[in-house]
Amino acid sequence: MTCTGNLILFCGKMGAGKTTLSKAIASKKESVLISEDDWLFSHYPDLINSFEDYIKYSRLIKPFVKDLVQSILCAGVTVVMDFPANTIKQRKWLLSLSQEIEAEHELFFLNMSDEQCLTHITKRRTEQPKRAQFDTEDVFYEVTKYFEPPSADEGLFITENRQI
Repeated sequence: MTCTGNLILFCGKMGAGKTTLSKAIASKKESVLISEDDWLFSHYPDLINSFEDYIKYSRLIKPFVKDLVQSILCAGVTVVMDFPANTIKQRKWLLSLSQEIEAEHELFFLNMSDEQCLTHITKRRTEQPKRAQFDTEDVFYEVTKYFEPPSADEGLFITENRQI
């Protein structure tokens, strides 16, 4: 089965601008934007208070997200996924969404410095107070320990962006 939709993915440290870029791309294309944060906040309100909570609940939504994304791609529509593709394991799962149905994909790698990311996180805490508990410098460094830059040998079509 070959599907004609295009899957758009994002990789970058916390605060790199993945959500900002995903919204910008989605607004320019006839596409569907699917946000992990939106799914988690609407399905598990007030239950994500730590990085461990995030991992637990993120796993729970994946089967539903997979079916939805693949259905949309097979309808010939571009899907912009505001889900982090920040580890090899995350990217492997996200890439499988398109590979299983032979749809095209593109990964935007937002290659930002820690300083740039922390500046964005500070601004985001002010603009989105509900995220202030999770969007801290300590959480940034905890999450960044797991960050793995993407490489072409993962089977990815990568577009690198060093500024947002």
